[in-house]
Amino acid sequence: MITTLSDALAERGYETLTDVQEAVTKPELEDADLLVSAQTGSGKTVGFGLAIAKTLMGVEETLPRAGVPMALVVAPTRELAFQVMRELRWLYAKANAQVASCVGGMDFRDERRTLERGAHIVVGTPGRLRDHIQRGTLDMSGLRAIVLDEADEMLDLGFREDLEFMLAEAPEDRRTLMFSATVPATIATLAKTYQRDAVRVTTGGGGKQHADITYNALRVAEADVEHAIINLLRYHDGKKAIVFANTRAMVARLTTRFANRGFSVVSLSGELSQQERSHALQAMRDGRAKVCVATDVAARGIDLPDLELVIHADLPSNTESLLHRSGRTGRAGRKGLSALIVPMKAVKKAERLLKWAKITAEWTAPPSADDILRMDEDRLLSDPVWSDDVSEDEAAFAARLLALHDATTIAAAYLRLFRSNHSAPEELSPPDAAPAPRERKPFGPSRWVALSVGAEDRAEARWLLPLLCRAGKLDKTAIGAIRVQPTETFVELTEASLDGFLAALGDGAELDEGITVRKLESAPDLGPVPRKPRHDAPRGKPGPRGDTPRHETQGKPPRRRSPEEAAAHDAYVKDSVKPYAKPKGGGDGPKGKPHRKGSGPGDKPGDAPKTPRKAKADGSKPHGDTPKGHKPEAKPRASAKPHGTDKPTARPSAADPSKRFERPGGAKPRGKPPRKGSSQPPRRPKG
Repeated sequence: MITTLSDALAERGYETLTDVQEAVTKPELEDADLLVSAQTGSGKTVGFGLAIAKTLMGVEETLPRAGVPMALVVAPTRELAFQVMRELRWLYAKANAQVASCVGGMDFRDERRTLERGAHIVVGTPGRLRDHIQRGTLDMSGLRAIVLDEADEMLDLGFREDLEFMLAEAPEDRRTLMFSATVPATIATLAKTYQRDAVRVTTGGGGKQHADITYNALRVAEADVEHAIINLLRYHDGKKAIVFANTRAMVARLTTRFANRGFSVVSLSGELSQQERSHALQAMRDGRAKVCVATDVAARGIDLPDLELVIHADLPSNTESLLHRSGRTGRAGRKGLSALIVPMKAVKKAERLLKWAKITAEWTAPPSADDILRMDEDRLLSDPVWSDDVSEDEAAFAARLLALHDATTIAAAYLRLFRSNHSAPEELSPPDAAPAPRERKPFGPSRWVALSVGAEDRAEARWLLPLLCRAGKLDKTAIGAIRVQPTETFVELTEASLDGFLAALGDGAELDEGITVRKLESAPDLGPVPRKPRHDAPRGKPGPRGDTPRHETQGKPPRRRSPEEAAAHDAYVKDSVKPYAKPKGGGDGPKGKPHRKGSGPGDKPGDAPKTPRKAKADGSKPHGDTPKGHKPEAKPRASAKPHGTDKPTARPSAADPSKRFERPGGAKPRGKPPRKGSSQPPRRPKG
């Protein structure tokens, strides 16, 4: 290993290299292209920094003066790019390396000036790097190595075209190193196309889970998801934690909830600007914030020192997200806990997720309120403040306390003061507890008022309610039942709000123009509720609009006819509707569609015959004028009978177009149906 790099590792406290770092720095792999799959948090950044050292420096201890970039590192997110830049800067500090960044959301002009001054290593995101290449501000001619960090994530985010563009623009003799947590088929295809005989390097214990991360799956009731997270944060009070949610809305909700409970919290999501995200991460690093609520945008590439707890408020969508979320803890040999909050309806999903990720988790329950209070007491008793020397001022104040109170009272007061600075724990329901039904509080005591508007005036509760609230200065919770009657409307109000309501209306007690209010001494007698019309009542098309006002019929049952009215109606229909008469010629009539009106002598008197079709240019008859197989000299099968005879008549032949088919009951009347009360007979229903 190059001396300047080994000295930098020693200053950082690296006594031994991790598995991935040892694998990529083997002497036989100095010039080879690499396809590396390793667990997150395994030291990949330092690993590829060491892997490209020989390619950039050769046998020298330091790098020459910076010019065109010698190495390009591509990362999927801005946070990961900045983290990689920081890691490479301290690793190559003694080698005089200039490390520049090209990241979306930052000032393009500043990045261009930095590249013009010269840089040995450029770290950036795919979109911004491609922009620099196309504008000519990033010279790729001197590249000796390209590193794709989290290559699978970049493909998932849709950066395939950008990666292919950069790899195609780079010199063909450069080294290409791909680092990825998983190696799906898309990564293998990319490696086969743009790498030269790449060596596959796999580390991470042969598919075993990260040894420094403990997984807990916490069963909770559906209504206690957020309460369980609060208890978990309280139980691990003082430790840095990150809470993952699947949506921005959930991130905003949890951030507000935790801030209200006294936690020092920041949030990370895609809707925040780069400056806001940088400030949030800095607050976590310097200890001003202890809890970070984030979407999966923060799961990749964020290295928060001393992060000990990862909470999955929402279950991740796949195993890769689970591994990368959990990989924010247990880094560089430190221990960490990854806790999945699992409602009972999602237990099967969580089991499948853990199985596919090859993770063994301990199924348990979240900390209870008693567990948290006991932990507070243990934390208080083990505080190092008890071993500190007592100053003279402190001893004098302690003597005053002992003179006023006994030791038990002082200790209890100190415990109360300690707990008052922390959020109270939540009481959790059993995981399999059914949600409690919402109890509807009884409305009352109440009084009734009457409004001078009813169903005949088309009054409806949906527009009376806001009118009552606005004119009477009421809250909707003070309004109970609203019963619309034909000429007036009864409204139930709470007894406490009645006087204020009437006072707001003034002396005229006018709710609105033309609507007055009258106070009732007792509840009105509303009578039986009107029955709805029967579903088996005869259905027919409604008459023309405006025959009967809608408010007169809406919600009322149909009026039954008296026996005399029913007999008169039946006689009227019998006399008005002609009985069905079979068409001339006998038979059941032609099959298929009936002939058009005016097509033969069977039309009604006064109907003008239809103009015959013109012959075609070749002299042939138009299609359809003569049915197939028709013989002009053929006679009908039966003689025509006068219309209205009692004897059945023979039906016309289907091949004879001269016999017109008549509809049962005569021709269908034209125009609109007769208006109600007219002398015309009603139409017969179809069928």
